[in-house]
Amino acid sequence: MRWGTMCRCRVFPAPLLAATLVLTGCKKEEITSYKIPKEQAPVATMPADHHHAGVAKGAANTPPAGSGSAMANTPVATASGNALTWKGPAHWQEKPAAGMRKGTFTIAGDGATAELAITAFPGDVGGEAANVNRWRGQVGLQPLAPDAAVSSIERTEANGLKIGLVELVATGANPKRVLAAMVSHGGSTWFFKLEGPDALVAKEKPAFREFVKTIAPAAK
Repeated sequence: MRWGTMCRCRVFPAPLLAATLVLTGCKKEEITSYKIPKEQAPVATMPADHHHAGVAKGAANTPPAGSGSAMANTPVATASGNALTWKGPAHWQEKPAAGMRKGTFTIAGDGATAELAITAFPGDVGGEAANVNRWRGQVGLQPLAPDAAVSSIERTEANGLKIGLVELVATGANPKRVLAAMVSHGGSTWFFKLEGPDALVAKEKPAFREFVKTIAPAAK
């Protein structure tokens, strides 16, 4: 090319020129694509001992502990088969058996009311110590060591039956008293539990002891 001669060069717009330079400098780079698997929600797993913790064979499903209604909805097996009979004092008002109760008496006096509940369950229901401590907890008393709990039971017999008697007195502004009898019969444990205001139940103690003497196996 000679000086003075018009140069016939193509002028590229600035953006196009920049893009051309970038592509030219990067022509050897490769573009790689990746596939990210879809994240799955975590699956809750059952503890290995789920079928062994708190679920008895043949029992209905119940709400978990702490649900508030678990105990109210828990089915309770009551004893069947060999039965017992009893005779309440004339001033005790007998009510029909209902629910898990085999019988109920109400005792009124001095402006208060006490109640005697009769129940029966298969087996020993945890044993004598467990039953004593359960009643102690119901009236606000601390549990005893197993040996001490068993030692607190008075032993007696009536009509060929061995009977354990328990007496508990709570403390506080409105103390309660419990008089209870435990009777093992026909593979089940029967409970005769009188509970109410301290003064009234204490007054009924002689009547309760006479009542216990009437407990007998039902005629076959």
